Parts: sequence; C-alpha cells; structure tokens
Amino acid sequence: MLVGWMMYFLSPTYAARLRHNLRASGIFAGATAYKKMLRHNIGETGKGVTEAFAIWFRPQQEVLEWVRTCHGWQHVEDALTAKRGIIFLTPHLGCFEITAQYYAANYPISVLYRPPRKAWLEPLIHEGRARTKIKLAPTNLQGVKGLLKALKQGEAIGILPDQVPSAGEGEWQDFFGRSAYTMTLVNRLAQSTGAAILLAYGERLADGAGYVIHIEPSTLEDGLNAAIESLIRRCPEQYLWAYNRYKTPRGAVKTETLRPET
Repeated sequence: MLVGWMMYFLSPTYAARLRHNLRASGIFAGATAYKKMLRHNIGETGKGVTEAFAIWFRPQQEVLEWVRTCHGWQHVEDALTAKRGIIFLTPHLGCFEITAQYYAANYPISVLYRPPRKAWLEPLIHEGRARTKIKLAPTNLQGVKGLLKALKQGEAIGILPDQVPSAGEGEWQDFFGRSAYTMTLVNRLAQSTGAAILLAYGERLADGAGYVIHIEPSTLEDGLNAAIESLIRRCPEQYLWAYNRYKTPRGAVKTETLRPET
C-alpha cells in the first residue's frame, strides 16, 4: 500500500487523473463511498506494482501456488476440445499478470504488449514475462501477424482490451459514459479465425492471501467496452483508474459517443 500512496503524492498528474476517472465513472454511491473507494484504489494500485515484479522473478511453481482457485476453467477446456483458438481479454483489473502465467503453465499463449518508452525496461519485461510458454507480441504489424498465426494454430493469445490503440486501429466508443478510443483488433481477429473470446481477470485477495482467477465466455454482443465494464463493476476498487484511458492518440480525430437509452 505504501507504494501506491508514494505514487499518488509524488505525481500530481497521476493523482488528478485517478481522481477524475474514478469520480466520472459514477460507479460509487455518494461522496463518502467515493472517498473510501479512492483510498482503497490507491493501495490496490501500489500492490499491483510490487506484485508484478514478484510474479516475474519468483519461481514459477511458487507463483502458481498463489492462485487459490480458478472459476470458469471449463470454458478453456471447451475451446481446446473444439480445437478453437482462444482470445483472452484481460483488462487492467486486479492482478492482470497472473492470468497469463496461470494459463502458460500448461499451454502456449502469445501476449500482446506495448514496448516501454524507456529502453532499459525492455529486457526486464522480456525476462519477467516471456518465460515458460509465454510469447510476447509487440503492438505492431509483426506482432499482430504473430497473434493471427497463433490463433490459426489453435493456440491462445492475451490482450489488454482497455489499452488505447494507435490512430487508425480503433474507434470511439462509450466507456463509463465517456468517449474512449477503443481497439477494433479483437473483433477482427475473432471474425477471421473463429476463436473463442474469454474474459479473464485475477481478483486480488485481501491481506496477501493470493488470487482468484475468473474466466467467462463472451460474444461481445453489446460491445467490447460493455464487456469490460461488467468485469470492473465486480471489484472496481481493483481497476487501474489512473490509466490514461481517455487520451486521444496522435492523429486520431476525437468524436463523441452516446450511450444508448434503455
């Protein structure tokens, strides 16, 4: 938790974005609930930073023991039995590092990632993430081709679906009542390969008790962001609200979206 508060106080930009995104989401009921969730989220975000390094560099067997249970693994088995590729959609919710590690203990998975701006982080990320049966696919044409190839071979891929894509690779869609530039890659991959789409996230248990992985199928019938929202609403205190989800990528033209009336 200390790391989270240090990040909050040392970066006014980070803190302001966290407060604004959380407040604008309307996911809480009243000012008291907002303040409580804000404090909780600051601590959970700090845990996310420290646990990532532990997951990357601790022995794999030790890391896997931190997963207390996995709800929905039958959906993985169903896809494998049908010899379909799997598109895992894991948003910035809970421990999003643990889900790929858990799957890769048994089967290969290619994970889409954005190379860091600081070059010295690149080998660190590769060493931590690209172990066992995990392959890293950069967010470029070569990486997308790698994802497509993996799906056609009946393998799994992992994508952070709430990551902001580059201009020309997304469209403006509603996300918690605001217009957010949203990737179209998921639908393109699913349509061209017939892969199963599975939503997944690692719920962080209290007091360092480990994680519970949740997996469920989705057709994205109501849209990608609607599916992501449904997961976030289950444990909103563990979402990365400080992520710059609503930025306009260079070259993209901002348009507004309206949530359909119900």
